[in-house]
Amino acid sequence: MPPRPVVTAFLMHEGKILLLQRSQQVRTFPGRWAGVSGSIPPGVDPLAQAYQEIWEETGIPAEGLALCGQGQPFLVRDEEGREWLVHPFAFCVRERGAVRLDWEHTQMRWVEPEAMRTLPTLPGLWEAWERARPQTTKSAFP
Repeated sequence: MPPRPVVTAFLMHEGKILLLQRSQQVRTFPGRWAGVSGSIPPGVDPLAQAYQEIWEETGIPAEGLALCGQGQPFLVRDEEGREWLVHPFAFCVRERGAVRLDWEHTQMRWVEPEAMRTLPTLPGLWEAWERARPQTTKSAFP
């Protein structure tokens, strides 16, 4: 079976990133912490899907975001042997308070990036961050 293409998008504000705890209602990795993530349908551009997932999972529209990092896709194999082709992105967020959670998540935290290493996360989350992280921590917004 070929790897499943997915996006992982990190939302950033003033040097912190948003982590979301997955609800028990999701099919994969319930209870684990993640960035905004989702499957990429056939024929859909990964960046376009990242914007779509951000809108669905946080309510933040494209106008409230600025792409500030993008990494090369990479392969992740989870504990059950499933393979994922992860397309990592980082976005600066205009307003931190604009986030609203949908049914896919139960909690959110704005944390220093290193904090994700202490939480139970999706497989490959740190590598996704390392690949997508921007070269500067300055906001893309004035």
